[in-house]
Amino acid sequence: MRSGRELRDAKAAELAAGVVAYATGLDLDDLLAPTRGQAEAATARQAAMYLTHIAFEMSLGRVGAAFGRDRSTVAHACHLMEERRDDAAVDAWLDAMERVLKRAPPALSPPSALGLMR
Repeated sequence: MRSGRELRDAKAAELAAGVVAYATGLDLDDLLAPTRGQAEAATARQAAMYLTHIAFEMSLGRVGAAFGRDRSTVAHACHLMEERRDDAAVDAWLDAMERVLKRAPPALSPPSALGLMR
């Protein structure tokens, strides 16, 4: 069974992957698949892992666990995305998604305690 933090991390990863899927027109399931998949999905997944790390200030290990990947895979993805930020268009694209994710409301644990779920 996963802890509350692990569940919140998984939801943060899913949110970041969802934003990237929307921005790329790719299927969310392809970004969250346990296998590498097509090159476009792998690159989009790298962007989602990077954004999860940056926007939610999660460690590489936590991001890896949330995506079902190794910490070193996330480190590689973050390195690649940082290099790609040298391209102004890619930098603006990543920055826009980072702003969206940073503006997401905080996760509530549990939402029923605040009367939001009945």
